[in-house]
Amino acid sequence: MDEDATAVTTGHAGHGYLGNKDDVLKRLRRIEGQARGLQRMVEDEKYCIDILTQVSAMTKALQSVALGLLDDHLSHCVVRAAAVGGAEAEEKVREASEAIARLVRS
Repeated sequence: MDEDATAVTTGHAGHGYLGNKDDVLKRLRRIEGQARGLQRMVEDEKYCIDILTQVSAMTKALQSVALGLLDDHLSHCVVRAAAVGGAEAEEKVREASEAIARLVRS
């Protein structure tokens, strides 16, 4: 049995984002820096619109990370579970649907 088939049948597959973990962490660190910059802007009493512009940029950056993680989940976790079928597949599809609903509401 190959590695992918073993991962599907045992449920021990790595998370889909592990292939680009460094990129995800780099992007999250950049967002963390944006949050610190926003705090400084408020401390320095910068103009409201400038702060809102930076909040919007940070929001878009977080949404981009979220969409990338969702794509990884769909193409990795959901596809693997669908290959197995049954309750695991239903659970992964339900999780993905709920995650999409949360993203749409945010």
